[in-house]
Amino acid sequence: MRAHHARAAQALDVQTEPGGEFWGWAGRTLGTPARTAAGAPAWLRLVSAPQDKASGKLWDGALDAQHAFGDLDGHRPALLVVHDAFDDTTAYRAELSARVHEPVLSDDPILRHDSQLPDSWWADLAGMLEKVSVVATERVAVRQQYMDRAIPEFLGIPAPAVTSWTSAHADLHWANVTALLKVLDWEGWGRAPEGFDGATLYAYSLLQPDTAARVRAAFPVLGSPAGLAAEATVCAQLLQTVARGDNLVLEGQLRHWAEELRHR
Repeated sequence: MRAHHARAAQALDVQTEPGGEFWGWAGRTLGTPARTAAGAPAWLRLVSAPQDKASGKLWDGALDAQHAFGDLDGHRPALLVVHDAFDDTTAYRAELSARVHEPVLSDDPILRHDSQLPDSWWADLAGMLEKVSVVATERVAVRQQYMDRAIPEFLGIPAPAVTSWTSAHADLHWANVTALLKVLDWEGWGRAPEGFDGATLYAYSLLQPDTAARVRAAFPVLGSPAGLAAEATVCAQLLQTVARGDNLVLEGQLRHWAEELRHR
């Protein structure tokens, strides 16, 4: 990956900067800070996949997001250019984006300390996600078939009817947001039940009751009939990860949330 990352930097005429490697899940991605030929700070991310998997929602997510949303009034790092390369049976996509200088609010998707964010941050987040929600797309982040299977399995209730499908970031957690609001990692965006992003952020806030309450205040669809499908879906998703041995620290709170949803 490092060799292909270096080749991508050369192809895009950027200089990488030392000391800032960021590896994604299972070594599938590698990102580093870089500078363009004009000296502008940027971020160079390389994604790898088998050639026969180098297409579809995740592969094209960042590029599709750039076309659909731009930089969302500065709240999304703009994608500047992409470069594709192939080696034997592996495909590589280099994505050069505007660099985000602020650190994310957590190294972990789960919030483990009180967020202490101002009201303006919450208003900006809600406003940005409202703009995202009304963008038409054929991309699908959550499938009805998954809901029909997972919600009965993990919550013990039939999948609630979806009253509205809207566009969503679909991976809104605390390792994807910054204090001067930027929302990162758009590769999985697409259509989901209304309220899905708010429900996701709520799920990852459950260890911090004050922040969890603030999420619900920022997204009043949560707790309403319109938001039930999104809440049930996110709760089922996280309980499924618990069953696989992940996010175990959230298990108690998720089961309490599931009990609440069963009685709504």
